[in-house]
Amino acid sequence: MTAPRYTEEVDAVIAYIHRHMDEPLPLSKLASYAAYSPYHFTRIFKERTGLSPLYYVSSLRLQKAKDLLLQTNFSIREIGLEIGQQSLGTFTTRFTERVGMTPAAFRNSKPQADDHLQILSRLEDWTASSYPILIQHGTVEGTVRTEVPFEGVILIGLFARPIPEGLPLYGTLVSSALGKFRFTGVKPGTYYLMGTSVSWGMQAMDFMLPHSTLRTRSTEPLIVKPYSAVPHQHVTLRAPRADDPPILISLPLLMNRFLERVQKLNRQ
Repeated sequence: MTAPRYTEEVDAVIAYIHRHMDEPLPLSKLASYAAYSPYHFTRIFKERTGLSPLYYVSSLRLQKAKDLLLQTNFSIREIGLEIGQQSLGTFTTRFTERVGMTPAAFRNSKPQADDHLQILSRLEDWTASSYPILIQHGTVEGTVRTEVPFEGVILIGLFARPIPEGLPLYGTLVSSALGKFRFTGVKPGTYYLMGTSVSWGMQAMDFMLPHSTLRTRSTEPLIVKPYSAVPHQHVTLRAPRADDPPILISLPLLMNRFLERVQKLNRQ
């Protein structure tokens, strides 16, 4: 696969966005900074990141909201204002859609996050699956490796967009010792395969605000067709890059749902 073009231009704009997050960042300003027309800039930015410039900016602002929820005593209304959301209702709705829980629930989930990781570290059976095998639907399976030594849990899923936000359409947890994943009953459609890691020694804050966790993402879509096999996926977890979108989804929420599936299977 050839490297994306316009690497320097897009990296410069991403750095500019990070420096000016507290300012209005309309498309015209970002395109002007890159010295391109808005149309051409949007095309090259999406080619590099998989997202439109304004969607990328809104994602970074929601990441900032996650940081503020855990690291400050600001009210939820104040945090919404900090990221440019004048309406508390709009902020709460967008946060919930793209993180998977309300701002208040996210702020209060830290104790449970530590507990989930401790339970996962003692788990012996990693075969939990939440989807039945349906002949007319597809199976997506693959192998995960890492660029650096790693012991812990890998959270991996199929998303509707090339950014890990909301709940994955299909998702699971994988032990780093196993390094294999499998989704069955995947409906025909277009998906993006995304994943990240949580080391056993991490504290809750480290993975609730996953700025430095190993990760993988596909900017090219994965197409699932009826009655057709999907090629085996080879996934490599790597260090974050400047053009990676933030991990908005609540990782403790994924852990909790996985553990609920394990408990349900154990009761059967």
